[in-house]
Amino acid sequence: MRIFKILTFIVVLLGGAYAASMYYFVDESKNFTIEKEIDYPVDKVFSQFNNLQNFTRWNNFFTSSQSIDIDYYTPYEGQGSAISYVDPKNDTDGEMFIRYENLNKTLKYQLFEDENENPTLVDVKFKPVSAEKTKIIWYVHTPKLSVWKRVGNFWTEDRFAENINKSMANLKNSLGNKVEKDNQMAAIKYDSLMVENEEDKLLLGINVSTSNKKDALYKNIVMNYNKVYNFVTMDLGKRDDEFGYPILITDADNYKDKEVSYFLGIPLSKKIGVSDNNFNFRSVNPSQNYVMYYKGNYEGRIRAIQQLIQKAKKDEMRFGDIRQTFIERPMEGQEVNVKLSLSVYK
Repeated sequence: MRIFKILTFIVVLLGGAYAASMYYFVDESKNFTIEKEIDYPVDKVFSQFNNLQNFTRWNNFFTSSQSIDIDYYTPYEGQGSAISYVDPKNDTDGEMFIRYENLNKTLKYQLFEDENENPTLVDVKFKPVSAEKTKIIWYVHTPKLSVWKRVGNFWTEDRFAENINKSMANLKNSLGNKVEKDNQMAAIKYDSLMVENEEDKLLLGINVSTSNKKDALYKNIVMNYNKVYNFVTMDLGKRDDEFGYPILITDADNYKDKEVSYFLGIPLSKKIGVSDNNFNFRSVNPSQNYVMYYKGNYEGRIRAIQQLIQKAKKDEMRFGDIRQTFIERPMEGQEVNVKLSLSVYK
């Protein structure tokens, strides 16, 4: 009995000492500032922060977990937009809101984590350093913590800074790919025949045989593109900035046939394990191509393909497959924007 009283006294003494130290030496909430610079214009950077669908694609807090589930709420962008998330594997959940927006200058977020009714407040300011460089400043105010939980404030700032460092690396990659795609779009010359040397590619996709009846082929392409896209993004957990434009490979002159066979795939940087036998990898070797860009209804691509074949025959070149790179994702009922590449050789 005496030992029990002694142990109880020691526990109470230690608890009191801990509570006192937390009360007198550790702040109940924290305020800190983090600054970063990124080599992109302020308008392109800001759109990655005020659009929460963009935000969750590069922010390390969301991208680092394969089990997190996110719901987005209208208006999806700017003041009033919001998300909620649940991560069962890491036993966490929360909500985030954009409470204020001053376009290309300021955003104010509220983040509610787990069962905490008091939010973390994050004000983010954007300052153009030059036409191609932006300074981003985070002003963070953490919620008040009870004496017993206040020890968490020891590493809050370090944890937040680490997340920003990893997120900025993701953002740089995301913006780099987006700017490259924007530049490619701006440089497109439609209906002009060009010669290009294409590097090798690794595609993950599916082999398909289908009817070549009017509209049926394109509907089939849209359906199978969605299958591949969903598999790559949902099953493999790839973000849009981690892969290239979808590519359809088929015989150059099979537009005349009643049945069409094609391979539709998405470029990936390397091979990974794939458990679904419906999907497979296909390597595309380097080649010289005759190229035309085409925009319009899918049936209209035939004229451009015929021009490429005629050019190859005129130049006494043999030709192989035709590759249709969808610059904009194929969607039913909409025009296509494609790069048509005919591989040629002597």
